[in-house]
Amino acid sequence: MKNPFVSFLEQHVAEINAHLIQAFQGQTENADIDAYLYAPLARFAQTAGKRHRPLICMLACQAVGGEFERALSAATAIEHFQSAALIHDDIADHGTLRRGEPCMYLTAGEGIAINCGDLALSLVTGAVLRDAALDDALKVRLLHELVDMTTRTIEGQALDLGWVRDERFDLSVDDYLTMATLKTAHYSGATPLACGAIIGGGTEEQVTALRSFGLDTGLAFQIQDDLLNLIGEKNGREKDFRTDITEGKRTLVAVHALSDPQHHDEIEAILRAGTKDEAMLARAVELFEETGSIAFARAKAEALIARAKATLSPVKLEPGCKKLLMDMADFFVSRLR
Repeated sequence: MKNPFVSFLEQHVAEINAHLIQAFQGQTENADIDAYLYAPLARFAQTAGKRHRPLICMLACQAVGGEFERALSAATAIEHFQSAALIHDDIADHGTLRRGEPCMYLTAGEGIAINCGDLALSLVTGAVLRDAALDDALKVRLLHELVDMTTRTIEGQALDLGWVRDERFDLSVDDYLTMATLKTAHYSGATPLACGAIIGGGTEEQVTALRSFGLDTGLAFQIQDDLLNLIGEKNGREKDFRTDITEGKRTLVAVHALSDPQHHDEIEAILRAGTKDEAMLARAVELFEETGSIAFARAKAEALIARAKATLSPVKLEPGCKKLLMDMADFFVSRLR
């Protein structure tokens, strides 16, 4: 049976897509500017997934008594940030596939890709500033939220990139959780929900609870995404399979496995190798299983979801919206069951 949250996303994704694409259409009469900037960014935006980030922003607005559509500009702002982050991240990580397609920097060139990512960043603030339905005080508060979200994400990226540059394999589970919370949980959960609640006129209790719920579910989402990269279905995946091993990523699974002295050296050697050899990638997953690291990561994600649901449970919200948020939490950890 399909999770109701997935049905909710499918019901509204076309609306978000149409609003996003408007940002790239008719922006210039210069054919070259369109070809080198707006068109490649529009193509990237059109290949997106379920759009859970913008849609939970709108859901949170409705959950506190606001109108679903009122949060549309903030919702699209967050999705523009997602585009910028992914485009730039692929360059930094030397990725090859994104959403099943070659990365933009490989098809359009690194310079063009950087520039497109920069434009997407400018659209984060522009989407909110151009919304005539929001008063100035609300716009300022939302921009504070979005600037803080951007800063936290960049801090997390700094850790992720710095650890790779300095060949750091001496990391703890807490180090990973700090990095992933900064890099992913704020923009994937906490800020969309907080912005939606703010736009909907939510109380401080509601905004705080939704932000906390978003941090925990956003972190669980990242942990589960890392697990999908390792042990999900290879066929039909939106990004290439087991690339986290090839790229030597310090995922929760890898960090936990490296703490096992019996297997540390072999795991580190594989992560350093940059290998695409399927047998070696499979060996890494076998080691992750032997060290209990995959089970550890799964348990951590489920514990985060349990805490998130306990945080939200006593808070007064519109019942239908609250149930969808709880369904979202379940969906985030059900993708490997």
